[in-house]
Order: sequence, then structure tokens, then C-alpha cells
Amino acid sequence: MAELNTEEEQVQAIKDWWKRNGSSLLIGIGAALVIVFGWQAWQNYQHQQRAEAANQFATLLGAFGNEADDTSGETVVFVAKTLREDYTDSAYAVYGNLILARQQLIEDSNAEAAIDSLQWALDKSDEHKAISLVVRNRLARAQFSAERYDEALATIDGAGSQDNADAFAAMFSELRGDILLAQGDETGARDAYLAAREQGQQGRSGILELKLSDLGIGEEA
Repeated sequence: MAELNTEEEQVQAIKDWWKRNGSSLLIGIGAALVIVFGWQAWQNYQHQQRAEAANQFATLLGAFGNEADDTSGETVVFVAKTLREDYTDSAYAVYGNLILARQQLIEDSNAEAAIDSLQWALDKSDEHKAISLVVRNRLARAQFSAERYDEALATIDGAGSQDNADAFAAMFSELRGDILLAQGDETGARDAYLAAREQGQQGRSGILELKLSDLGIGEEA
């Protein structure tokens, strides 16, 4: 490129370059600013959502633990539903529906409602691996309580490939034994109980040994 000797030539060269490239440069700068500020806005929104979900969950916990309040059960239902609908992807929504299911199963004796709450929590817990096995265990127990035995066994089987499933192995095997026994399969129940004994990480369970004893199996087996 020929040397630009005069100030006028330099200014004209800049003007010519700007005509050719100015629009694309502005578009690029604008896009960069949108990305930066858009990301910051999204981060702020996420932080606000987490804070709001945490506050809702604290309200639910307070209601669940307040036996003196006759309306506490209704509050638990309302807040759990709010978490479920407004904070769907939050771990607090999963925890909230775990608590709701406990109320439905134990206090309300409504296993079917508990199954619905726990199934929703299980579907969402793929994003929260630390809690998924707890949800699966409680869902299988609710299904067992509702005499939905095949579904309970399928729920247990679904834990096989999950991380940390070994920590729940004895618990799941014992529950499998309970379900098989309820179905009249004493041989299957015996094998499941023996597996639970073998898998137990905290020593032998007195309740499990009673179940084995009822099937005519001693501690030496």
C-alpha cells in the first residue's frame, strides 16, 4: 500500500475503511455486549430463583414441623405444589415433594398421592444425583404399601446402574424380599433377605434376622 504522506490522505483512508467495515464492527461489538449483559442478567435471575425457592422450602419445613398448627398440613401441600410448579428445576422442589410424600403416606395414609409426589421427584432427580436413590427407595416403599408390587420391583431394579447404588444395596434387597414375600414367593424372599445380609455394611440387622427366622433360616445360613 502506498505511503500516506498527508494528514488529509490518512483521514480519508480511515473514512474509507470505516465505510467498508464500520457496520460489521458495530454489529460485532453489539453482539458481544448482548452476550455479556445477557449472561449477567441470567445469572442474577438464577440466583434470585434459588433464593426464592430456598425461602419457600424453609416455609415448608417450618409448617411440617409445627404440629400445633392445624393448618400446617395444608401449608405443606400448598408450598410443595408451588415449588413443583414455579421452581421445577430446583433441588428444593425435589426435597419439598419428598416431605409432602412423607405427609401423604404416614399422616394421611394416602399411598397413591405419595406415589404421585415421589414419581415426580424421581423424574426430576436425574439432575440431582445425590438424592435420586433416596427418592427411588421411598417410591418403591410407597408402591409396596399400595400393593403395586410389580411397580415397586421395577423401581428397585432401576437403581442398578446408578452411581453409589451399592450404598443402598442391602436396603433394596431387604425391600425386595418383603415384596416377594407379600407375593407369596418365599424362595425369592429368602434369597433376597440373604443377599441383604451379605450386602449389609453396618453389621447384621435384628429385624432382617427376624424375617429370616420366620422363613426357617438361622444365623448360620
